Order: sequence, then C-alpha cells, then structure tokens
Amino acid sequence: MLMPKRVKYRKPHSHPRIKGLAKRGTEIAFGQYGLKALEPHWITARQIEASRVALTRYIKKGGKFWVRIFPDKAITKHPAETRMGKGKGAPDHWAAVVKPGRILFELEGLPPENAQEAMTLAAHKLPIRTKFVIRETA
Repeated sequence: MLMPKRVKYRKPHSHPRIKGLAKRGTEIAFGQYGLKALEPHWITARQIEASRVALTRYIKKGGKFWVRIFPDKAITKHPAETRMGKGKGAPDHWAAVVKPGRILFELEGLPPENAQEAMTLAAHKLPIRTKFVIRETA
C-alpha cells in the first residue's frame, strides 16, 4: 500500500470541496498512453493499488507503466460508536487529491487497442470518470 515515509503534519486540514483544474501533471510525460481524470475526488491508496494490480495483470510483461499520483493526504476517522467531540480522530488511511485534467497512469509498449483495454480495467477500480489519452508526437 502506498503511503508517505514521513509527513510534516500528522493530521492535515480536510477540505472536502476540491476546486479548480489540475495545474501540473496534465501532460503525458513518460509513456505513450495515459488515463486522465475528468472529475475531482480523493483517491485512496487502496483504489490506486487495485487499479495498479488490474493493469499489471492485463499487460503481464508486455509493457511498462507509471503511476503518476501518490496518496500523501492522511484521512482521519473517529472509532465506531464514539460520542461527538473529543477532537479530531486518528489517521485512518491515505488519499491522493486528484483534480480534473490530472494524468493518473501512463503506459507504453503495447498496441493502442490493448493499452485502451488495460486502462479501462484500471479505470473501473477508480471512483471517478476518466478518459484514455494518447501522446501527440510532434
């Protein structure tokens, strides 16, 4: 499971409303094909891992891929059946803040139809709408 080795603050402020478009990570940088986010959302480390496993199982040893997001935001939670108050809960899991336009995964070394199928399988594991994109060769 992906998580930071250490963080500056254990319990970050949670801003449930994610405003605006992604400023960076919007272009395909490493591979030939990409999976682009179309909606804002917190994507948990478990969801990233599930997508990664689905993608690697499909491509086997055929291509190379990159995960372009990292869960560096701690999501806190109170224990079950706890009364209101008593401060902020303990960190429960990690999430990546994803804004529209962000490239989530990149892939190379496969034919376009196989790459699209692999990205579709990965996208089914995510809680957001995504789009398959191909790098423009200049």
